[in-house]
Amino acid sequence: MPATTTAPTPTAAPAAEHTEVLREIERRVLWLATAAIHHANRVRPNPGGLKVGGHQASSASMTTIMTQLWFEQLRAGDRVSVKPHASPVLHAINALLGELDPAALTGLREFGGLQPYPSRTKDPDPVDYSTGSVGLGATAPLWAAVARRYVDAHGGDAGTGRQYALIGDAELDEGAIWEAMGDPVTPSLGELVWIVDFNRQSLDRVVPALSLTALAGKFEAAGWQVITAKYGRALEALFARPGGYRLRDRLDGMPNPEYQRLLRSSDAELVARLCAGGYDDLAAVVGDLEPRALRDAVRTLGGHDHDTLREAFAGIDDTRPTVIFAYTVKGRGLPMEGHPQNHSALLTAEQFAELADAMGMDAGHPFAVFEPDSAAGRACADAAERLRRGPVSPAAGFAPPAELGWQPKGVTNTQTALGRTLLDLTRRAPDLAARIVTVSPDVSSSTNLGGWVNKSKVWSASPERDWFDDDPETILHWRETKDGQHIELGIAETNLVGLLGELGATWSRWGFPLIPIGVVYDPFVARALEPWTFGMYAGGQSILVGTPSGVTLASEGGAHQSLLTPAIGLQQPGLLAYEPAFAVEVEWMLLEAIRRIGRADGVSSYLRLSTRPVEQSLAAVPDLPEARELRRRQVVAGGYVLRHADASPAATIVAMGALVPEALAAADTLAEAGVPVDVVVVTNAGLLFDAVQARSGVGVSGGAAGGAGADGEWLLRGILPANRAAPMVTVLDGHPHTLSFLAGVNGAPAAHLGVSRLSQAGDLASVYAYHGIDAASITRAVLHVTAAG
Repeated sequence: MPATTTAPTPTAAPAAEHTEVLREIERRVLWLATAAIHHANRVRPNPGGLKVGGHQASSASMTTIMTQLWFEQLRAGDRVSVKPHASPVLHAINALLGELDPAALTGLREFGGLQPYPSRTKDPDPVDYSTGSVGLGATAPLWAAVARRYVDAHGGDAGTGRQYALIGDAELDEGAIWEAMGDPVTPSLGELVWIVDFNRQSLDRVVPALSLTALAGKFEAAGWQVITAKYGRALEALFARPGGYRLRDRLDGMPNPEYQRLLRSSDAELVARLCAGGYDDLAAVVGDLEPRALRDAVRTLGGHDHDTLREAFAGIDDTRPTVIFAYTVKGRGLPMEGHPQNHSALLTAEQFAELADAMGMDAGHPFAVFEPDSAAGRACADAAERLRRGPVSPAAGFAPPAELGWQPKGVTNTQTALGRTLLDLTRRAPDLAARIVTVSPDVSSSTNLGGWVNKSKVWSASPERDWFDDDPETILHWRETKDGQHIELGIAETNLVGLLGELGATWSRWGFPLIPIGVVYDPFVARALEPWTFGMYAGGQSILVGTPSGVTLASEGGAHQSLLTPAIGLQQPGLLAYEPAFAVEVEWMLLEAIRRIGRADGVSSYLRLSTRPVEQSLAAVPDLPEARELRRRQVVAGGYVLRHADASPAATIVAMGALVPEALAAADTLAEAGVPVDVVVVTNAGLLFDAVQARSGVGVSGGAAGGAGADGEWLLRGILPANRAAPMVTVLDGHPHTLSFLAGVNGAPAAHLGVSRLSQAGDLASVYAYHGIDAASITRAVLHVTAAG
């Protein structure tokens, strides 16, 4: 297939000696990466017998590309996301650069050692991006490019530099790739370069119909520059021979599996296979070549040729994003080269010894690096000096006020309270508000961010005029400026949380902490959860708001009603998950979430909000300042007592979020019938679960990120004291298991109400009754559990 863009020849090509040194470094990188995987699987004791694994073939296909990048192309301000299965290559390079003790290569995939896939937070050597969840590490540099520009536009110093992603071609099957590639924010990101390791193999097979033409067309249609590095210099020289165009035609038209089989043919078969299918005349073109020379030419595709790669990099247009398709051979240089099942193949001890002999290495001392005074050693030292970055001053995080003093009155909902709190921050804590950046996938107005967007404007690297700024009927003003604080993306939740992760990592990348707040419809949080989790694993700290939520969104039908999201705080490590019942709680929770991000021990937060109108006087927030502060502390710690029965309670109703009014209504009905009940409101199930775990002596689960956690005994004693233990009914607009663990606090009989089947559209009363979470159902549950108790 022809190249989409022809890269110009560099005006000053490096001397041949330089390229030879580069090839020597490349061979050592391949050896060290291969040896690290071999040691983990064949040498290091493995008493449990569990497969260790590693990807020698996938690493080999990337060795030339990564050597060319690190030892010739990269500058200190550049950052690279390395495809997961090339992790050993990255560590081998870091060992040669002096950034990793070579002895650490023996700890690949060992507890406390080098991670299977690159990790910013767990590997001991420099890693720019965590990868491992296919597709997400590839897109991270795109979102980091946005974050870098945003930081620079708001007073930070993120410097300059390209953001590279090294991507396996099979990774292009992931939807996250195409969602990010086509987002409206992408075409302006000129510093973005994706390099596709185009080896045309997946885990199980050679991909028969992987079409570069189709792939390139998609990128070009989205405004990307496309560069193809297909053939190496040796093949290009053969193409230039008389009749050589026929060889190019033969290779261009050869199906992928046939080419892979060609690589594994014997010397005697090689010419015969090339000449098959009506290409008998090729014997005259290549017949004078030694078999080894012909084989080396055929297998040296563009991704394994430094001159070809050099041209590709020289052709990058830094005014728009670029994708480079670099043709490679999976497993190149190893015995499993080109085999369709080489993905997880490992060299045997005999093959490893033979490889050492062929490469001139010492199998008995496999992790040696270059002598400092050798040509390769000096080249490594020069590269290390060129790539050295200055230290990043650790961020201290944020110190928000405990509250802003808002006392909501009348009827409102928690979703509206989010917009109100953001605007209050601009007035009462402007320095803090200046660090807020909101992100939305085309739902700003429907999630009550309109006022904030009007106030703080929309960020854009290339502002456009708002043609409706003089329209009197326009409510949401779309003023795009470089100092705006809202970023609008296309309607793809994966993109939203991908950007949140990178905005949430600016505190560690550039020492400039931001307060990223993303807003998404709560039913689609599940769609975004895996990439958001991956961002947290990579060190990104952010706040995600899911709204509107639950079957409380009654008229929208089952497809837009969420039931899984309340349990996220129980199950997701490193996350504070809040669900407020009243507007003032949104303010307290958001300020607490801000306090917990932008620092080394920071965590992300999730707020689940509702559009249900609620009478705010039901919150019964105390007027006494000391009592009000205690309520605030309890809210951010996990829960509080909203109503105490005058006498010893016959039961305790524990409610969460939008269903607190139903709990209170049931309590009123029961009181009239002579059944006194306490009403407890849960604001963070994860914190309470950690407190219960700590009480049992098994430690904190990690799901609630510390918080009340191990020191949450004070809260448990306050909201569920043993002297008021009674049968319990829990209720929430979500799956009932979320609160079921609370029955174990005092060993009380319990019933758990919630949403455990798919819903349907209807009015609120009908939908609540359908799921058994209305006031009447709560009342019946209390009577049943007290009778049974």
